[in-house]
Amino acid sequence: MFTPPLALASLSGEADAQWARAGAEFAGAAFLGGIAIDDDSRAAARELVARDRNEFLPPDPLAFVDRQLAALEDEPIQPAVNVRSATPEPIGEVARVCRDRDALLEINAHCRQDELCAVGCGETLLRDRERLRDYVERAADAGATVGAKVRAEVPGVDLPALARDVAAAGADFVHIDAMDSESVVRDVVDATELFVIANNGVRDDATVREYVEYGADAVSVGRPSDNPAVLARVREAVDRHLEREPTPTQ
Repeated sequence: MFTPPLALASLSGEADAQWARAGAEFAGAAFLGGIAIDDDSRAAARELVARDRNEFLPPDPLAFVDRQLAALEDEPIQPAVNVRSATPEPIGEVARVCRDRDALLEINAHCRQDELCAVGCGETLLRDRERLRDYVERAADAGATVGAKVRAEVPGVDLPALARDVAAAGADFVHIDAMDSESVVRDVVDATELFVIANNGVRDDATVREYVEYGADAVSVGRPSDNPAVLARVREAVDRHLEREPTPTQ
């Protein structure tokens, strides 16, 4: 899906095209966002800003996505966009933007902030599998390469079963924040044919090796994604354990 199989994971209000360019020498993909694309999710994002979180709140979120992806057209990295939406209608629209820009679309079923969950975004989609399937199906029908960012350790949520559902709806990948349950990666790998990206605590050779042993196809770096020293160390581990030809970093 992308090579090297190392991704930069989205960071609230920080993961834009400039951020992706800075990590392009190390990573094979960059997930911009998360970007709130409907009225309810944008209202929730404004509440988050009011309590000092960074959020992307451009006047026109779809135009913003298009501009950000256009800025990466000549970069040696697979662009991707993580989106939040409380309603299904904008999913097809943003999917068409991603399709036309050859970008991956990631449905955010991950964020757990109260403001987002209150309007039905983020983690709430893990408990509403029918709605998550609908989002994925709309994106796939629009021609986008689509997946979901999910979280482990959510009470009552069976991630392998959920992964099977999104795969049946047309998903191509799943991006798992494993929390402190790293072995869930193996459970999802065994349950589906999805491309599995493992996230959480990826910092060094040991953490990359653990996720690879659980069967991950790729790993992603979150908070340290703007730290070249961490990215270089993880890239070396990815080259070693995922059997890619090492590429010297500058």
